[in-house]
Amino acid sequence: MPDPVLEAERLLRRFARETNLLIAGRPVRVSADEEDTQVALAVAGMARALGARLVEDDATGPDVLDIDASADDAALSLGGRPLTSRGDAGGRLDFARAHMPVSAALAADLKGAGTVAGLRIGVSMTLEPKTANLALMLRDAGAEVAVYAHPDETDPEVAQALKERGVPVDADATLSGEAEREAALAWLRRGFDVVVDDGSHLVRLAHEAAPELVEGWIGVTEETTSGLTPLRLMAAQGALRTPVVAVNDAATKTGFDNRYGTGQSCVFAIADLLEQVDMTVRDLPVLVIGYGPVGVGVAAHLNALGAEVRVAEIDPVRALLAIHDGFEVGPAEDLAQGALVVSCTGAPATVTPEILHAATVVAVAGGVPGEVVLDGVLLEPLVVAGAVARALDVAEPAHTLVLDRGGCINVTAAEGNPIEIMDLSFATQLAAVAELVTTRPGIGVHALSDAAVAKVGKAAAEARGLALENAATASSVSPTDWRSPRYASPAPASSSPTTPEETA
Repeated sequence: MPDPVLEAERLLRRFARETNLLIAGRPVRVSADEEDTQVALAVAGMARALGARLVEDDATGPDVLDIDASADDAALSLGGRPLTSRGDAGGRLDFARAHMPVSAALAADLKGAGTVAGLRIGVSMTLEPKTANLALMLRDAGAEVAVYAHPDETDPEVAQALKERGVPVDADATLSGEAEREAALAWLRRGFDVVVDDGSHLVRLAHEAAPELVEGWIGVTEETTSGLTPLRLMAAQGALRTPVVAVNDAATKTGFDNRYGTGQSCVFAIADLLEQVDMTVRDLPVLVIGYGPVGVGVAAHLNALGAEVRVAEIDPVRALLAIHDGFEVGPAEDLAQGALVVSCTGAPATVTPEILHAATVVAVAGGVPGEVVLDGVLLEPLVVAGAVARALDVAEPAHTLVLDRGGCINVTAAEGNPIEIMDLSFATQLAAVAELVTTRPGIGVHALSDAAVAKVGKAAAEARGLALENAATASSVSPTDWRSPRYASPAPASSSPTTPEETA
């Protein structure tokens, strides 16, 4: 009899893989034949653990995921329609656009106000369908847009589809070394007013190799923690020459992107790859290194799949959070022995040679170059049943499986974060572009305003049909009287009117 938990995991991973959509927050309805109730119960429990909302038979709507867990003909449908192929790259772009209503609303505001009309905007991000749509939305709002992506982060078919839709693309998956650097510099020399960056790699390259280009920028919007850290260092050292809006720090980005988006996409990508060698995330103890927003999401999703999760963290407050979330916390060198190790720090040299030798499997969810130290390590492609396994290498002499050669596992071995999550992140990027262009802040790293974040949140709530509490009656409405009611003066005793005779 098949393992019902494994069958449940496979069904949920299949949905995510075929659609690049999110499970958390999604209405899910599960059914099965009487003999398959164990699988149905496992699917329902796992979907709930991943953040889905279980709904009744009469629930309708385009986001409802129906899972028929019957063993012989397990089937998935979305909004009452069976899942079908998204088609070629153009089809994947169109599918993603249909699930990005929040970004579309923010882009429509940009167009209506003429905020970016005629501006030259460079987008430097992982090039997949969601990023392509961000570029198209900026173009349609009136900007002149050009896109760059690192070779390891380029989907060639999406790059071609974007070119065919009229957006210049400087992305070539075949480049390496000096040719890769020259391609990045050539993109920068196109000349931009605004740069939308992910990891601040192009912003830092411009400061290093072509600082004269930076002088003409209105500014930068930066997507990631790993990108903001060096930019803040540059600002502290007086090396930063441009304003930067910290998109990553907005609640509509980090509150969702890392916890739900990176969590789901990285864990599911790891599970998909391990299935090639008949392994599951439950076969080994799991060590999550780093308990920031990415580590929290990765640990939660691994836990939902039934893994035994442990955490290594150097920050005492984050370590305490991990303990309160129910995870064992200890030194990475001790907990890595025989484990699936997932690096979630976004810091170089997180997985040391000692950890690499101790681990059974290593994967990266943080996503900076060199997060796994591979100097002096020979990576041999893993051969399974006579065929080379996808994105699996054996590190010699450690005999450790290294997933995706230590690259960010959800980017080059999968399709990146789910569409709805990037819809929120890119809507926040569009809000940041609008604020940057209209306020023209000085050189430095700036937070996105509360008003801009609230605008994105409101658009997202409306797109999801959320019925929010009326502000006039909500308990969270700010009081107009600052005095504490706890120590209010007693009300004067009531008295009836008196006559002159009574007071004489």
